Amino acid sequence: MRTHQKRVLITGGTGSWGNELVNQIIDDPEIDQIAIFSRGEHKQVEMKLKYSSKLNKLSFIIGDVRDLERLKLAMKGVHKVFHMAALKHVPVCEENPWEAVQTNILGTNNVIDAAIHNNVSRVVFISTDKAADPLNLYGVTKSCAEKLVISANNLTKDTDFICLRAGNVLGTNGSVVPLFIEQIKRSNRITLTDPNMTRFFLRVEDAIHLVLKAEKEAVGGEITVVKMPACKIIDMAHVIIEQMGNADTQIKTIGIRPGEKIHEVLVSRYEASRVIQKGEWFVILPTINIPKIHEKYKSVGPSLLKTEYSSLNADQLTNEGIRKLLEMGGFFKKDYTSTLSHLGPDVLLNLFKREGWVRES
Repeated sequence: MRTHQKRVLITGGTGSWGNELVNQIIDDPEIDQIAIFSRGEHKQVEMKLKYSSKLNKLSFIIGDVRDLERLKLAMKGVHKVFHMAALKHVPVCEENPWEAVQTNILGTNNVIDAAIHNNVSRVVFISTDKAADPLNLYGVTKSCAEKLVISANNLTKDTDFICLRAGNVLGTNGSVVPLFIEQIKRSNRITLTDPNMTRFFLRVEDAIHLVLKAEKEAVGGEITVVKMPACKIIDMAHVIIEQMGNADTQIKTIGIRPGEKIHEVLVSRYEASRVIQKGEWFVILPTINIPKIHEKYKSVGPSLLKTEYSSLNADQLTNEGIRKLLEMGGFFKKDYTSTLSHLGPDVLLNLFKREGWVRES
């Protein structure tokens, strides 16, 4: 019989990753309560309605990771923290750099301080492929956050700080799939930044499943990288057109946006020599000395990747594989509505222009 309740806190818990994480752990008998920590009341209300039959296991806290005292209060009695809160839209971070620094770097440091203050057992930080060999400010801030999380393992023996890095998941805010679908519906034309561009893709359900598996094996101090399949964006566009477009659907190339890469990287060339392969994920060993890491991996030699692990050299999805992935994600259902579908024509056009998805003729 357990003598202590196990309480999990999720920062940024109302997002797509947070929602799916709740979905996968809410029935876990080892977890007594899940606390959702986020800034927006509207999304919290939506989440309460979604899980109305299980509210006895959920609690909701309005707060910002920039507020250390609020985090300290929220983490009282918490066993494990999943830190998912971030400013993550690449153009938004480029245009508002200090805001991105405050949330993604200082906010992560606040999570670390609050966890140590409350003797939290484990903190799981969700990072991104953009943190590997970063080009844009979002990637730079997440790379800095990774360093903070790794280093935190030498600040205390009471808390394990775990870093998990993953690529794009389908259907999240800013994802290209809802954008393409909405563009076909509105204008019967898809805008493509570059025909050679590739990206990692995985359903959010599969990504969270792998995150939970990888987290159980991590000791803290390593970066666990979730292996993901990749594809050319133009191939994904053709599959979506085949399912939802017609003979008149056009693809217009508009050029890459500020801060974008042609190919995303999950393990950089600089990290390749410190990699251990573990089935469904890579483990990147830290550059600093962390005793428990040395102890766990002392008998395991690095895999010595010959090059970076990018969306260009990862396993590539065929068009049929892309179709099945999108079909499983529910994107081809008649009742599918994207996060952009509620916007009026003028508002949507202005959004497309502002985000660089449409260029002036």
